[in-house]
Amino acid sequence: MAKQKKSSYTAKDIQVLKGLTPIRKRPGMYIGSTGTEGLHHLIIEVVGNSVDEAIMGHCSKIEVSFLPDNRIQIKDNGRGIPVDKHPQTKKSALETIMTTLHAGGKFGSKAYDSTGGLHGVGISVVSALSTFMRVTVSRDGYKYSQEYSKGVAKTKLKKIGKCRGTGTDIVFEPDAGIFNSLKFNKNKVVNYLRQQAYLTKDLEIVFKDETVNPHLTYGFYFEGGIVSYLKYLIGSKELINDDVFYCFKKEDNILVEAAFIYTDDYEASENSFVNNIYTYEGGSHLTGFRSALTRTVNDYARKNGFLKGKEENFSGRDIREGLTSVISIKISEPQFEGQTKSKLGNPEAKPAVERAIGTVLLDFLERNPQNAKKIINRFLLTQKARNAAKAAKDTILKKKILQGLALPGKLASCSSRKPEESELYIVEGQSAGGSSRQARDRHFQAVLPLRGKILNVERARLDRILNSDEIKSLIIALGTAIADDFNLDKLKYHKVVIMCDADSDGNHIKTLLLTLFYRYFRPLIDNGYIYVACPPLYKIQVNKKLYYVFTEDEKLDILKKLGDVKMSIQRYKGLGEMNPDELWKTTMNPDTRKFLQIQIEEARQADRIFDTLMGKEVPLRKKFIQNYAEKAKNLDV
Repeated sequence: MAKQKKSSYTAKDIQVLKGLTPIRKRPGMYIGSTGTEGLHHLIIEVVGNSVDEAIMGHCSKIEVSFLPDNRIQIKDNGRGIPVDKHPQTKKSALETIMTTLHAGGKFGSKAYDSTGGLHGVGISVVSALSTFMRVTVSRDGYKYSQEYSKGVAKTKLKKIGKCRGTGTDIVFEPDAGIFNSLKFNKNKVVNYLRQQAYLTKDLEIVFKDETVNPHLTYGFYFEGGIVSYLKYLIGSKELINDDVFYCFKKEDNILVEAAFIYTDDYEASENSFVNNIYTYEGGSHLTGFRSALTRTVNDYARKNGFLKGKEENFSGRDIREGLTSVISIKISEPQFEGQTKSKLGNPEAKPAVERAIGTVLLDFLERNPQNAKKIINRFLLTQKARNAAKAAKDTILKKKILQGLALPGKLASCSSRKPEESELYIVEGQSAGGSSRQARDRHFQAVLPLRGKILNVERARLDRILNSDEIKSLIIALGTAIADDFNLDKLKYHKVVIMCDADSDGNHIKTLLLTLFYRYFRPLIDNGYIYVACPPLYKIQVNKKLYYVFTEDEKLDILKKLGDVKMSIQRYKGLGEMNPDELWKTTMNPDTRKFLQIQIEEARQADRIFDTLMGKEVPLRKKFIQNYAEKAKNLDV
């Protein structure tokens, strides 16, 4: 072993980053990533400050605009950021906030009692990651303006005129050197703004897109607050109980607001917020809500004879089936786990929420006995189905199937036992299964052919799912088990590839498989293990030269380049039409293949789409098809 060369490690080796340099050095630490999520997080940080003003009762309108040249404008009619000189920095408060990390009105100040973040941290991050930023403040009868670039003031604070009202107007352009792309998703921003308007009663939020002609404008204003939001989330689902439960109560200086209702869905839709920040990973407030719901419902059910003697209590899973809820709390010093604030860590939030919800829910059940009876009868059915599913699962386990001791006979396994390098191809039919078995690399690629279309699990309970031989084979092949026994650590393949024919039947099978993965194997999607293979649509041959074409647009480009020459064009409608060499070269060879990784950026929007396309509401599906028919591609004719 070579002797290591000594290197110095002294005080001079410690790098001190001044100003906002740490943000530019490690942007992912502050906004999560430099991809799409991080880019949109800049808007969330700026809008969040305006929403905080609204929560405190100082702002009634927020405008967000897409401007040309990748610029975003956000303005409000709040109090306006202070512009007087800061006693410590000797600069204006505005410049201090824009150019200094951990500087703002939310550190120990009473100016903000319950806000989403640390005013100054968020906005300074946006300043640091923008090549251009202009802030215009209206307050004390005058307008003030200052420009920044990459977290540094480029102009002095100027008084540019008189004004009547107050507010803050910010225009920024993200740094193309930081982000992978500067393309903002309009729908993503509109959905976020709609959500903020729902969560803040009597707040008007306007979105404008000035990059298109004519300009687009959307306005949001909801007097009903989270009850209106709940109704929006429900959509056209059939209701179990008629009246919405609503709680608005203060416990231990924590304001607890919640609304929920039950639908005929099998999934739960829980939406939790802290100071208007969406906590998609939940946290102590959501735990308190769940605990109160389970305890209160079970106490009421026993007291009123729905549960008797030694009958088992409803589980939390029983009580959450079909639940659509919104839980929103306001707390003075939120402690989030992670810089992007996806999970609340305050331990005091759990008992406060539990007491508030428990008290109001018991009163709701006693005052609405018919509603109580309907939802408890639903719980009884859910409990019965859960026990039936457990019995079905136990029967399978007795046969040693789901434990992985009896792999399905049609699975062509791979020799590698390393999940990180192993791939499972799920293919339709024996013909494609035969071709892919011959085409694969047996060391790391396994093939599981499925017979026909699997069960649509969107409207099926677990006991019925476990009776499906095709789904059972897939569960066994994956090795993770399912439902309560699901264990991601036992996944045998870190690439699970859906490989179907490029026709309408193939697309239908993809949708059915994705529905199964989304509803019952969601961690596989969340961790990036699910892929869709992209086999070629056409083979174009000119003399001895072959062109494999994957899209219609690519086909047109190649035909245009080739010009008027003699050629043959073959349209692949099935994987079985390709010989093993072609299938390997075009679709399975890691060096040449094309995969689509399945990701879920907007889980709630995805949930609504799955409900629409795979649920039982035919009129809703018909309307969806009519609205998007012109955008459909690759349909069989």
